Amino acid sequence: MSDSTRVDWRQWGVDAFEEAAETDTPVLLLLTATWSEECHEMDARTFAEPRIAAHVNDRFIPVRADVDKHPRVRERYNMGSFPTVAFLTPTGTLLTGTSYLPPDGFRQVIERVRDLWRQKGADSGRIPRALADEPTPRDTLSHRIDEHLAGQLTEQFDSEYGGWGTDAKFPLPRTIEFALKREQHTAVRTLDAIHRHLFDSVDGGFFRVAANRDWSGVRYEKTIEENAALLRAFANGYLYTGDDAYKQTAAQTIEFLTDELWTGVGVGGSLGPGQGAAYYGASASEREELTAPRRDLTVFAGGNALVADALLTYYSYTDDDRAKTSAERILTAIETELLEDNEIIHYVSGDERGESLLLSDTAQVLSAWTTAVQVLGDHTRLERATAIADQAIEKLFVGGSFSDGPNRDIGLLDRPLRPIDSSVELADALFELAILTGEDRYQEVAVEAMEAFAGAWDRMGVHIASYGAVVTRLLDDPLVIEIGTEPGTTLHRAALRIADHEKVVIPNASTPPDGEAIVRGSAQDTPITTPDELLAHIEDVV
Repeated sequence: MSDSTRVDWRQWGVDAFEEAAETDTPVLLLLTATWSEECHEMDARTFAEPRIAAHVNDRFIPVRADVDKHPRVRERYNMGSFPTVAFLTPTGTLLTGTSYLPPDGFRQVIERVRDLWRQKGADSGRIPRALADEPTPRDTLSHRIDEHLAGQLTEQFDSEYGGWGTDAKFPLPRTIEFALKREQHTAVRTLDAIHRHLFDSVDGGFFRVAANRDWSGVRYEKTIEENAALLRAFANGYLYTGDDAYKQTAAQTIEFLTDELWTGVGVGGSLGPGQGAAYYGASASEREELTAPRRDLTVFAGGNALVADALLTYYSYTDDDRAKTSAERILTAIETELLEDNEIIHYVSGDERGESLLLSDTAQVLSAWTTAVQVLGDHTRLERATAIADQAIEKLFVGGSFSDGPNRDIGLLDRPLRPIDSSVELADALFELAILTGEDRYQEVAVEAMEAFAGAWDRMGVHIASYGAVVTRLLDDPLVIEIGTEPGTTLHRAALRIADHEKVVIPNASTPPDGEAIVRGSAQDTPITTPDELLAHIEDVV
């Protein structure tokens, strides 16, 4: 303990739980986010209060974990918002928890937890239902899944304000991409609402969420993952509509990511809200007089892979060389700084390195590399992608579904969590890997991983709409265009700009003659050698 007015926080790890077990003391776990103003406020108000700090130090083993650096801890103990305070037994089972509380409210919670511990001890701990290791709702895949989710696009669409749902408005970039191909008017209206309410027109970049249905109550933090995903969504909005406004928004987002958050190695993790509306409502010159928002320059593998994927997507539609160069730098950084023994390392921050082989990181890196093969013709990364995919399948694919990471004997990390969102991302990447390599085993794993959730198809909503897209790709196969030319030719560029973001383009393909294209699965009476011939043929067969 450093002094009587500060909490003596331990790092998340084995040592803290061993100390709790040896002293028969409950754990107080604080989940914080660098971009969350409430987290900093709870530090400044609640945990800085001397009596609270003393009680926490005397009665608990206090542990602090950054939710971005420890996503598996976040998913097991999150109470709905950050900060989260979770009270645990020494084995990591959950006693109770809360989100932000001022000092008076937090004192009451501490006393209730202490009473509970005195009365029942570790017997009062419970395991969240998601970690009970129950079988997933398995079923065979069918087209009704995509049809149901496409129907939800209209059913859950907010026709008055745009976006989906009637509560807080999250951007849902993957849902936007699903809608661009199926219910385009809902996607376009949502893109427009996001630009109007969540886009920073001065410095670029998107805010994370609006608290209210009408997109008011904006939370002014900017995170790498949200901005990367929205960059790709706006680029795809431009692909489908040709609207230069979407292209311009994407370009400004690229400037934000590669300038404001650039660390010299990759893109940093987030930009905090700072002074909120006072700062973000100011002009560029006025902002120079204000305190700049707090930056987290941690380089996260998954977030940077999403940025590289989005940059390459934008480049493929625009020929913007800066986007291409930035994407290549990020991909190289992932390979040199965040890849070891075919496992992706979650983050680097100075000498600090995160854990490896997380499902979400693996999915996002594989997706970026399959995109790089299609856009840049980069087949060296295809070899690395297969090695990473094989490692993930061997270690994370158990009983027909993917776990979010390897079991570790710390808290509830020894219990598998099978997240549908990361499973969908990885299945999509594996399917593209199967097409690019010609190895059907990757598609077979993707099918099995998606079947793990198919029994719950009728309970799915727009938040997981991308599940429907992946299922349809697995059932029908997407549009696949093989190009017998080097990447960057007019024929290759034309293939990339076909208005279907779910297509797969293979440059330097061995099947078509040099200088020609083949649309896989279609009969071609005459050679396809020009962009116009390619477009006409696709219009005939699709």
